Amino acid sequence: MKEKQQFPGSMTLLVLALLEGGDKYGYQMIRELETRSDHTFSLSEGTLYPILHGLERQGEIRSYESASESGRRRKYYKLTRQGVRTLSRKRQEWQLFCAKMGKVVGGEACGPV
Repeated sequence: MKEKQQFPGSMTLLVLALLEGGDKYGYQMIRELETRSDHTFSLSEGTLYPILHGLERQGEIRSYESASESGRRRKYYKLTRQGVRTLSRKRQEWQLFCAKMGKVVGGEACGPV
């Protein structure tokens, strides 16, 4: 997308939503975001890791090290209970944003998140 951020906090929403499906390491999140968004969204490591570190400081996620399938040690991230609640709240904010945008630009709201 051309604009850096379409909706305040949208990158946080995307990262939390990626972790909802299970624990992931950084590069795995970058690839999955690109795949799930049909290459519309892309995060660099320089953007992703500060988001992850901030979420960890706020108690939204936890990190741990573990061996990957290849045997290489990786740092994985997982949602905490607080992170699940934040994801739910951010989804509601997104729904409201979509509804209000739909009223202005016409058409359907964004649909389920």
